[in-house]
Amino acid sequence: MAAIPSNVPIVKVAALSGSLRKGSCNQGLIRAAVGISKRINGLEIEHVDITPLPFLNTDLEVNGTYPPAVEAFRQKILDADCYLFASPEYNYSVTAPLKNAIDWASRPPNVWADKAAAIVSGGGGWGGGRSHYHLRQIGVFLDIHFINKPEFYVNVFQPPAKFDSEGNLIDDSTKERLKEVLLSLYAFSLRLEGKSA
Repeated sequence: MAAIPSNVPIVKVAALSGSLRKGSCNQGLIRAAVGISKRINGLEIEHVDITPLPFLNTDLEVNGTYPPAVEAFRQKILDADCYLFASPEYNYSVTAPLKNAIDWASRPPNVWADKAAAIVSGGGGWGGGRSHYHLRQIGVFLDIHFINKPEFYVNVFQPPAKFDSEGNLIDDSTKERLKEVLLSLYAFSLRLEGKSA
């Protein structure tokens, strides 16, 4: 891979999947985004695993500190320039593990604030689209700034096949749509930071 020219701003993305299942298409979207980002100068995506986080319980907060897994997670969120959420839809909303992660990072001081974010999702029906609206509502209080376009939700059961049996994204047109989301997130993050590509 060619070296990134020194004048290309680097944007670090923390990517979270609301599904903990390894074969989930939403985990697959994160894996695909990481792969695509290697071909976008200036974009670095790290998958931040939310599996180790305990359920939010303020009894676990001691003298302004959090359990080690929570401290490590909060630091990754703080260090990121922006966020990518793969948010499946459970009962018309976001998943419990994703909400739990969001809540831990929102504990004082809120480490989400004033950064750009994008949402992608896969599932049946509307492809997880309803979860986007709840996630955007949560983001209002946390001062997360979501890109408006392009929207990305994919019906994983509609032909042609979008994912293989292990949840890996295999459809080229869907990969291209995902790339457009990442480019938009990159540009919007730079804009919020007062930089230009």
